[in-house]
Amino acid sequence: VQLQASGGGLVQAGGSLRLSCAVSGRTFSSVDMGWFRQAPGKEREFVAAISWSGGSTHYANSVKGRFTISRDNDKNTVYLQMNTLKPEDTAFYYCAARNPFTGSVYYTQNYGYWGQGTQVTVSS
Repeated sequence: VQLQASGGGLVQAGGSLRLSCAVSGRTFSSVDMGWFRQAPGKEREFVAAISWSGGSTHYANSVKGRFTISRDNDKNTVYLQMNTLKPEDTAFYYCAARNPFTGSVYYTQNYGYWGQGTQVTVSS
């Protein structure tokens, strides 16, 4: 399974970005998808996840109400719409894929496939 993330960049606080992650090599509609982020000197942390069907989503408390995860199974792509960005959202953002029903969506070890990441920088 190959994952290709894109859409990162530099944005001012209060602005918006939309990240995309294109998936190939496996039936996209059979995997759960997640977004994680990692800031310099910090551990990788959960941001959001969406089930294989799109019927269930989960968010970190720090992004709830500002970020929205979605997926288009026809385009084999998952998205992360990020609004009202804050400087503390600055990080490398990674998309990840996993088999459904394999533990909590919040933990990195439950994802078997990772993209290369895309940098998001929010200036104050």
